Amino acid sequence: MRTLRTVPELRAHLAAARAAGRTIGLVPTMGAFHAGHAALMRTGRAGCDELVVSLFVNPAQFDAADDLAAYPRSEASDATVARELGVDVLFAPDVGAIYPDGFATRVDVARLGGVLEGAQRGSGHFAAVCTVVCKLFNLVGPDVAWFGQKDAQQVAVIARMVRDLDIPVRIEVVPTVREADGLALSSRNVRLAPADRERARALHAGLRASADVVAAGSADPAAAEAAGRAALAAHGVAPDYFALVDPETLAPVPDLAGRVLVAVAARVGPVRLIDNLVLECEPAATLA
Repeated sequence: MRTLRTVPELRAHLAAARAAGRTIGLVPTMGAFHAGHAALMRTGRAGCDELVVSLFVNPAQFDAADDLAAYPRSEASDATVARELGVDVLFAPDVGAIYPDGFATRVDVARLGGVLEGAQRGSGHFAAVCTVVCKLFNLVGPDVAWFGQKDAQQVAVIARMVRDLDIPVRIEVVPTVREADGLALSSRNVRLAPADRERARALHAGLRASADVVAAGSADPAAAEAAGRAALAAHGVAPDYFALVDPETLAPVPDLAGRVLVAVAARVGPVRLIDNLVLECEPAATLA
């Protein structure tokens, strides 16, 4: 595995790979690897000839300086994990390589970026995500890129950006990896104190409660939402949002039919967590 830090050396390496007829894949990350990242890298390793993993903590997508400062950074151990999983290139640029002096461009997916997480964190959050991902797509030129289902809104926003801008990359989504008690793996989980870690189970409990309402045959999204919110309240957690929406448009669903995304965000202690489930409501109420 090669660790590359500059745009010229990345482009030179990938030009040689393309000349050799190798397909190129990308897993964009902000580091602090856990089993969820490993699942992305394993899937990527099996899906292309030349696998690039980017490691860049994007300062533009953080709402507060203290959140950016607290974000875990562990490049040395991340590099070990990537190497063991067969990654070909770890692209670990500094901020100046991604945002050189005078950088002034922003990619904004208007409506999709303004709801749910966008409503809570500001539409600039997803503009920052799209801008850096668009830049990575331009730098790497991947045939395929892998993202995690845990960040379902991010997937929807990036998929729309790719369609709207005709970026020639295929987006693949890898299922959420969870702890035994259902908590979705996240780099932020390490900041949970023991009592908060216990309360954090509320997010998955809320999603499951909504899924149980659907499995019981209800077509009423309000009933499924109420059950989910009640499950969170039972754990002493108040969500920033708990919503049942279309997985692609993120619009609220009028009834429980077809694919429905149940999305939740909540602050547990000092940590803000997100999670989701995709429900397949036709022909049977089963989980995706």
